[in-house]
Amino acid sequence: MRHILLPTDFSDNALNAIDYALKLFKNENCTFYFLNVVEMQIPTTLNLTNKLLDTLNENALKKLEELRKQKMLACAISNFNFETIVSSEYLVYAIIQEVIAHNIDIVVMGTKGTTGAKEFFFGRNTNAVIKKMNLCPVLVVPEKFDFEIPTQIAFPTDFKRFYSDIELKPLKDIATLYNSDIRVVHINVEDNLSSKQENNMKALKQYLKKFEYSFHWMPNFAKKAKSINIFIEELEIDMLVMVNYKHSFIENIINEHVIQKVGFHPIVPFMIIQDLD
Repeated sequence: MRHILLPTDFSDNALNAIDYALKLFKNENCTFYFLNVVEMQIPTTLNLTNKLLDTLNENALKKLEELRKQKMLACAISNFNFETIVSSEYLVYAIIQEVIAHNIDIVVMGTKGTTGAKEFFFGRNTNAVIKKMNLCPVLVVPEKFDFEIPTQIAFPTDFKRFYSDIELKPLKDIATLYNSDIRVVHINVEDNLSSKQENNMKALKQYLKKFEYSFHWMPNFAKKAKSINIFIEELEIDMLVMVNYKHSFIENIINEHVIQKVGFHPIVPFMIIQDLD
């Protein structure tokens, strides 16, 4: 049984991410947890705050129940269970709390919420979750992305880090679901791999030996993001998977604030696996 957390603010983008998750795991036994965070927008007296919070919670529960019933009908023949959660915690801490409480395997969310801050990478909320929530993978679904079976999965790496079998498990789990090909992408920033990089590449080959996989070398453009996006388009990649660790490409991205400086827009669903070191 998979346990999947689906944060939602009821925006079109959040609902699209939910639909993607339901389609991705359609043949699995899953419990989906719809999480809505109720935030107080204005300072009030204690009594008024309690009354307002009760009203907001009640409204959120109604919306979540409507969403639950809608998805139950849409997925009537599936092996899905649906639960609803309302939290007044800050989004990141609410997610961490529920990941622990329900032994969540993966969090699936959209690239941005109702604020519509297009100038930011994933959106403030998603960025914060990626940076602070290291308990399970986060799958980010681009705005308006229509579901496509992930037959081709890209896994960028610089080979400078050894990946444990546990860290690679989310990648292998998705690949197993759809018998996906795994395309390991290395961006040429050096003429030759070091002995450490060679050993890490050999270890990665060993971990992936039960899968269809291939290794690809990409030119070192001024921005690595450009290389990755070109690779995604040329090989018709359906999902991007990366491990977020210190000094990694994804860590550098989420530490930048303005997307023009980074040059990276997630054009396919992007699963971030957190560093376990």
